[in-house]
Parts: sequence; structure tokens; C-alpha cells
Amino acid sequence: MTPVAAALVLWLVIYFTTPVDSYPDGRVERVCGSMMPQHGHDPQAGTIHSITVDKTTFKPGDQIKVTLSGPQFAGFFIQARDASHLEGSAVGSFSLIDDRISQLLTCGTVQDSAVSHVNKRKKSMVEVYWIAPSNAPQNVQFLVTVVAKYSIYWVKIPGPIVSQTTPPPVIQISTTAALPIPTKSALTQRFSASGCGRSKFCVRNPTSCDPERDVECFFLSFQKKANSMQVELSGPGKGYVSFALSHDQWMGDDDYYLCVMDGQTVDVNPAYTTGRMHPEIASPGVLQDIAWRVADGVLQCSFRRAIRIPSSIERFPLNGSYYIFLADGDAENGLIRRHHRQPLITKKMFNVSGTPEDVGGSRSPILIKFHGAMMFLAWMTTVSIGVLVARFFKPIWPTSTLCGVKIWFQVHRILMVTTVMLTAVAFILPFLYRRKWSNRAGYHPYLGCVVMALAVLQPVMAIFRPPPHSPRRSLFNWTHWGGGTAARIIAVAAIFLGMNLQALDLPDPWDTYTMVGFVLWHVCIDILLELHSFCLLRSESGKTEDDQTWILNPSFIGEEGHTFKKIVLTIYICGNFAFLITFLAAIYQL
Repeated sequence: MTPVAAALVLWLVIYFTTPVDSYPDGRVERVCGSMMPQHGHDPQAGTIHSITVDKTTFKPGDQIKVTLSGPQFAGFFIQARDASHLEGSAVGSFSLIDDRISQLLTCGTVQDSAVSHVNKRKKSMVEVYWIAPSNAPQNVQFLVTVVAKYSIYWVKIPGPIVSQTTPPPVIQISTTAALPIPTKSALTQRFSASGCGRSKFCVRNPTSCDPERDVECFFLSFQKKANSMQVELSGPGKGYVSFALSHDQWMGDDDYYLCVMDGQTVDVNPAYTTGRMHPEIASPGVLQDIAWRVADGVLQCSFRRAIRIPSSIERFPLNGSYYIFLADGDAENGLIRRHHRQPLITKKMFNVSGTPEDVGGSRSPILIKFHGAMMFLAWMTTVSIGVLVARFFKPIWPTSTLCGVKIWFQVHRILMVTTVMLTAVAFILPFLYRRKWSNRAGYHPYLGCVVMALAVLQPVMAIFRPPPHSPRRSLFNWTHWGGGTAARIIAVAAIFLGMNLQALDLPDPWDTYTMVGFVLWHVCIDILLELHSFCLLRSESGKTEDDQTWILNPSFIGEEGHTFKKIVLTIYICGNFAFLITFLAAIYQL
């Protein structure tokens, strides 16, 4: 099996046969507190599963039917907790409706206080009863962890809150001054891109989209009115849309504005971030003329704020220059979740109160784009061609030299050194961007480190290779071949995993299909040349040297077939560059 074919098989095995859960029998008592599967992966942001109840009030002893539903999942873990202290212990107990898919667990000292799966068979709905205890808190919230497969899971998905029918006394706290609460109104029609670049400053994604006609258009506009700025924000209404003004292209210490769906209404608030933390909601009193609209899958909001707000250092003056961020994601009960994809960031700083402009941005940082492009170039082009030249084209240039070295070896060496240099530079770029190790990239960075180590090891071994007729030459040949093959297999697996990361922002699932196409292309060419070499081996078997190792050095005497190999190599190089150009066009959104 060729190295790239082995990489494809490895990727398919990892993707489709990874164990579903570290606890296939559902006995997860040791994670009662955190509700976090011990899988070594980061939980998914947002949620695609829902929890519902058949009633929202209770008194001690009541039963409430709790239903977990959504796309098929393998594992789950349900608890009820005090809504005012979600990190506390479990509240109440459960009873089962179907013991073929669920079982009762004891968390802490409360018997039957949690429910989990009994096996890893796929399911799309689970129903249980929650029994209210006599000492229940006033408000109880259901939490659930859902495992789709080993590396994909959601932790502590917030469910509905149920309350006791007899509320506790209300303690009123008086204040000396109340913050002004701006009034809201409804927008009567969609925003329009007319005037962008002429009378108002606009940020659009995709470039030149119009929110009046395109439901997938992310749109932000600023229009100066005397000493204030009218702001319009629009995007697909899946939970929230937001924008931020920043002094750099990193999240943290930024001036945020959130447009968040909360039931049948929309909350529009300013916010501020400290470091890479969740935005902290600020007083909405700095915003006026707030209006919003949710229709046809589009969430829109507008407001007006003063260009300068001296009383609030968190609100940046709008006559300065900033990078502009656009982000979107899910929201639950008015609380935003981590965005599923990289925010859109403008390529340079802009003054939104200056000359009106119509700009776009990128959801993939330039350093990550270069990282992906250089890794594609190294492991889809230079290394593949270099290996084929060394493996199949020695007989074509047996004595021809270039700068005193055989042509085939010179070409092989140049391509392999290029591969190592490209890999080394590409390896550094994510660290320059992140400034630390990424905990959200899964296995990709670990595989990348292995590839980097193997890539550096190959030329080091080549420097110390023994002479051609040395007894140790065979050991070197096998070690060199094995290290290179391992590097190529792991590199292809790392590319498959890296294509799905947020920062690269490749179109899914197009990117995976194209990469599979490249692997199959390489496998077909490799098999074709292997068959051709085998046929020549049969016809030239009496002319081969005794000390040749065929799998490492398939050299055959005779001119027939050389033209065929040259044609195949030419076609292969053209095909590789076609795949490379396709990926580069996707990376740079050409």
C-alpha cells in the first residue's frame, strides 16, 4: 500500500471507527460534578440538542417529564441543579420511562439523582421523569451533556428552569439612582446597502452582498449624524450577531455591541471584553433609538450613540481608527455562546466617522492562510513529486548529471529540501498567530509536531548515509524510506484534520472531498507506475543486479517504457498543481 493510500485508510479508520465514549456503559458517576467526558477533547460550542419539560412549576413530590431530543447521539448525562448555583450538587431524583436506553445514577448523597445511557447505540430522544424533593430550591434548572461521538460532545447544555408554585418572599432593594433604560421599537423593513461608500461606512460579508435581498449577508454600517453615529447590524438570525472595535486583530479589551435573540424579543446592549473572556454586558443607557427586527431568518438591529462618551472608558470614541470584528453564533435564554466559526476581521484599521468606505474582511487570519498554503505546497506537491522521481525515474537518467550529481538525485534532493523548508516556516506561523499552544485544534497540532520532527530527521539521516556498497547502506535505505513514509502518512492525516478548523475557513464538505480526490489521484498514479515497473521487472528479470532491493530501488535496464514514465510524470505534476491551485483559491477566497 502506498503511503498516501495508507494515510487515507488511517483517516477513515479514525473518523468512522473511533470509540464513541470512554464510558460506553454510562457509568459516569466520577464526573458527576463537572459533567465533562474524559475524552481529551474540547467540548463543542453552542448546541444542536434541546431539553423540554411538560410543565414549568412544581411542588414537592411532583413529577415533571423531561425530554432530550435532537440529532442522533450515543451518550448523555442528565441532572437537575439549583438554578442560582449551577455548580452545586444534584437536586431531586429521576425515574425511568425506558430502561433499555437509560439508567439511574447516584451523584453525591442523593440516590437516583442523575440519568445516563446504558450503551453506545445511537438514539435521538430520551424521556425521563424528575421527582421534586421536599427541600427543593425555588428554581431548578436541568443540565445535560450529550456525546455524539468520542471527539464531539456538548457539556452542560442548559435546559428549562422550573419553579416552585409558592415563591419565597421578595426582598426589595432600593437604589438612589436608576440607570436609564432605552426604549425599543420595531424595524419595518430590511436594511439596504445603498449608500455604502458614499453616505455611510459599510462592512459586508460576502463582499458586495445586500442585506435587503441576501439572507446570508453579514452587514454593518455607520452613518454620521451631527455628534452621533447611526449603526445598523444585520446577519442570519441563529442566535446573535455582534461587532467590536479593536486596537488590534486579537479578541480582548474591545468595545463590543451585541444583538441577541431572547425568546420573542431581541436585546441590544454594549459590552466589553477583558482578555479573551466572555463579553461583559454594560449599561445600555449609552444607546438611543434602539430598534430591531427578526424576519425571514435575518436578525437586524440598529441604534444611535454619541461619537464620544467621556464618562465611559469602555466605549471607544468613534472618531478613532480601529479594526472591526463581525461575529455570530447561538444564544440560549439571552446568553451568547462561543461562535462556531472565526469572526470576520477587517484587514486594516478604519475610522468609521471619516470618509465613507465599503470594505470587507476575512474570517481566516493571513498567517493561518500562509500556514495552510505552505503545508499544501509541501505535502501535496514537492514531497509527492520528489518521492516519485526517486522511486521510478532512476533508469531514465542513469548517468546524466547536474552539477556533478545524478539528475534524479539532484531533483529529489532539491524537492525534499524545499519540503523541509516550507514545513519549518509553516510550522512557526500558527505559534506567531496564537502566541501559545492551541487547545481547540484537536489532534492537528500534535500531528504537526510529529511531521516537523520527521521532516527534519530525514535530511539529517541523509547527511550521514553510508557509501553505496557499505553493509549498513541497506539499513539506511529502509530507515530513510520508513521515516519518509511515516511523515507523509501523518502529514496527510494532519491536513485532513486541519481543513476543518475554524481559522482556515475552508468550505465544508467541499474541502474534504477535494482532499480525498487528491489522495485517490496519487494512489492511482502510484499503482499505475508500480504495475508498469512490475511488467518491466518481469521482462528484465535477468538483467537486474543482485544487490538491488526492489521496493526501495526499482531500477530496470532498457529504453522501452521511459517515454511512458515521462508522460505519466508530466500528467501527475499537472494534476498536483491543479489540486494545489484549487486549494489556494479556496484559502484566499479567489
